[in-house]
Amino acid sequence: MAHILVVDSEDTVAERAAQVLIDTGHACGWVGDAETAMKVITRRRPDLILLDEHLPGESGTSFLRRLRNSALFYDLPVMMLTSVLGFKEEQIAFYNGAQDYVRKPFEKRALVSRVKKLVDSRRKRPAHLSLAQHMGMDDVPAPAPIRRI
Repeated sequence: MAHILVVDSEDTVAERAAQVLIDTGHACGWVGDAETAMKVITRRRPDLILLDEHLPGESGTSFLRRLRNSALFYDLPVMMLTSVLGFKEEQIAFYNGAQDYVRKPFEKRALVSRVKKLVDSRRKRPAHLSLAQHMGMDDVPAPAPIRRI
């Protein structure tokens, strides 16, 4: 069982995706914007985020970049779940760090299969490490401030 967060401004799509994943044994919830998503993942880190591109206030791509630039969430798995159809947009999502890309409207079995594949691949990895630990710098002192002469 994985803990999954769906981030989608369309309640019906988010609820359908969440219900499909709950029916297969996952714990799943949803939010409608990036700011709420950040608050939720800060309180409890999910195993996977399903992320739409079209969100109010901040695009999915921008939110994904913010995650990848974060010391806490740089390695959080993200699957784009979006109605954006262009090949270029898909490549941009992968470039920005998405692990998978599923187009809406989604087919239940395909979504379940792709989520299972991604969650299973992540189980083989060690637990989340802070960025400092990952870089082997957890015992390195902070650099001295630069003094101007």
